[in-house]
Amino acid sequence: MKKVQIKKPDFRGFFHRMKNLKIEDLKAYWIARRERRARILEERRNSKFARRMAPVYRFMNRFSLVFHYLLACILNYFIEAISRLSLFQAWEYLTETPKVFLFNAFLIFATFSIVYVVRRRVFARILLSVFWLFLGACNGYLLTKRVTPFNAQDLKVLSDALSLTGNYFSTFELIMLIIGIGAVILWVVSMWRRGGQFTGKMHRIIALFGVAFWIIAYMALTEAAIDRRIISNYFGNIAFAYEDYGFPYCFTSSIFKTGISEPAGYGEETMEAISGGGKITQSTTGRKEEELPNIIFVQLESYFDPTEVEWLQFSEDPIPNLRKMYEEYSSGYFKVPSVGAGTANTEFEVLTGMSMRFFGPGEYPYKTYAKTKLLESAATALTSLGYGAEALHNNGGNFYSRAQVFNHMGFDHYTSKEFMNILQTTPKGWATDDILIPNIMDSMDTTEGQDFVFAISVQGHGDYPVEKMIENPAIQVGGVEDEGRRNAWEYYVNEVYEMDQFAGDLVKAVEERGEPSVIVFYGDHLPTMDLQAKDLKSRYLYNTNYVIWDNIGLKKKDGNYAAYQIMAEVLDRLDIHSGTVFNYHQERRQTKNYLADLELLQYDILYGKQYVYEESGMPITSGHMAMGVKDTSITSLVEQLDGTYSIYGENFTKQSKVYINGEKQNSTFLNNTRIDLKESVLEEEDIVMVAQVGSSNTIFRTSKEYKYRDGRFVPLPRNTTTVKAGRNAFIGNDEGE
Repeated sequence: MKKVQIKKPDFRGFFHRMKNLKIEDLKAYWIARRERRARILEERRNSKFARRMAPVYRFMNRFSLVFHYLLACILNYFIEAISRLSLFQAWEYLTETPKVFLFNAFLIFATFSIVYVVRRRVFARILLSVFWLFLGACNGYLLTKRVTPFNAQDLKVLSDALSLTGNYFSTFELIMLIIGIGAVILWVVSMWRRGGQFTGKMHRIIALFGVAFWIIAYMALTEAAIDRRIISNYFGNIAFAYEDYGFPYCFTSSIFKTGISEPAGYGEETMEAISGGGKITQSTTGRKEEELPNIIFVQLESYFDPTEVEWLQFSEDPIPNLRKMYEEYSSGYFKVPSVGAGTANTEFEVLTGMSMRFFGPGEYPYKTYAKTKLLESAATALTSLGYGAEALHNNGGNFYSRAQVFNHMGFDHYTSKEFMNILQTTPKGWATDDILIPNIMDSMDTTEGQDFVFAISVQGHGDYPVEKMIENPAIQVGGVEDEGRRNAWEYYVNEVYEMDQFAGDLVKAVEERGEPSVIVFYGDHLPTMDLQAKDLKSRYLYNTNYVIWDNIGLKKKDGNYAAYQIMAEVLDRLDIHSGTVFNYHQERRQTKNYLADLELLQYDILYGKQYVYEESGMPITSGHMAMGVKDTSITSLVEQLDGTYSIYGENFTKQSKVYINGEKQNSTFLNNTRIDLKESVLEEEDIVMVAQVGSSNTIFRTSKEYKYRDGRFVPLPRNTTTVKAGRNAFIGNDEGE
């Protein structure tokens, strides 16, 4: 057996050569490297295999456009197979709608025109192929977690998604994902080195004209396909649109089609007629001030009545409190704009009265328009009548850019998880909803009069585990043969059961206040459970459930409403007529051209010339919102025997961070009255404060500043120093995450 000898590394020689390295040596090295590379390429070109394949290469180069289209068809087939999670369904899509399939393949083919601009054509083809397959893989994975497919707007909430990787990926999955991505990158790099180069004459100007030609050809083909109804440029249901019109076209549309396009007939006269001469901008109510009730909207994450699933069985009713409300108060189906995801879009519809159907496919207005611009909402409509406007969410304040959005919508306060001492979480790590109750009460205590409270829950959030995570579930689920699916349903149903307990406890807490109040509970979208319309009693995937509880004697009036109609309906029952879009719904619902004129109104307010505001002016002119409703404060300092410090105070949370002279310190939260500093050193005249800090070091609220003097803290007037943080204020900060 031949022995393998390992040569001892010559470290001394290496360092000697490096010490005496000259510029001429470097030049000689790179010249030799190029010559070696050229020699290897020449040997490959003159090899027996290369000579045998030369006619094949010439043939493929001559008809490269044909082969590009064939490659595009193959890529499109695998993209659809990944998206549909089935090779057979992809084949059905190809054979049943061949024109749609070939149209999508043409889009991929058009991108391959870039190949002719570069010499490394093999590498360029590989890179483009990997790019398209990567997009298809992203879509396929997201469809296993939710019903809404992958679209360009998901890239705008990428930072939100990255912060939730632990909720959607196990440690093993994350490791395999990183390994897989790393392997693909290494393979692509190796192909860049090994792929060779085109040796013929380059015609880059002609190639660039070719790229422009194929892009224009695709645009013309798109218009022709729309005219012939092969595809559509309106996605009433984005999930179905992806299935019908293909992933490449739909994803590309989501990139370029955002906002609301100017509708036909838009103009000053049209808006004058729709607004009734500006009357719909007026705020009126038939109630006396003391008769106006608190209005509380509670958006329940992924909630719907589980008994709506026809084949599910339960050991007992999973929603006894809400069921009782359904029987005694106004209730019905609640039509939402998305399935399995899109919480922020349901919020947007409820708060603004605007329909998502007129925006780009998969768009999040929270990440586009509302993130940077002021916007009329239920908050502005009710504050004009003297209401306080409070928003709450037991998740991060930056999530979906809510800190910016709620400020632009005219809320007075927004209490996010950074201001909550969350002690209970679900097995998947989401905050339980019971934490919202004391914080809702605190928010309502900020005003002496009536309050509008908009609370967003998070407990029902997916992903729902297929392994058993609840040992002794309060509700046992049957009717599902597969053990993994049964575990997922049992997990979800028991979270819904706890959400129902939260709803019942919130009603009790509001009743104990003894104030006239109305509470609207509704679900933002169905859970990600691979549900189909045939599984549901309503036979519709975009229905959740709502109920309007009250203690003022409202007549029970059941009905089905879209998310963008519910606010107007509730206000109308309370004889409140405020908010431009809400007034429009109250006057025009179930009339001729209702939706067409709603599109015109939305366009005018958001992207048009705002003719409706010419007489009255825009209801909101600047944001004034404060994060949280309580200040943190420092009461004392204790120096421990080991030289570390303990800071005592009030209203501390896990997101409370200590700053000394503007620098954030490493600290340990112990409870709502104590934070320990293990590494910090305090010196005379140092300035100390505590701040509530969100993601990306966003500082939402600060305590007073204190000067360290003679072993104690002396309070100072506010704003005497500057916090050193990358993003240290949420108001006006468009980055958010």
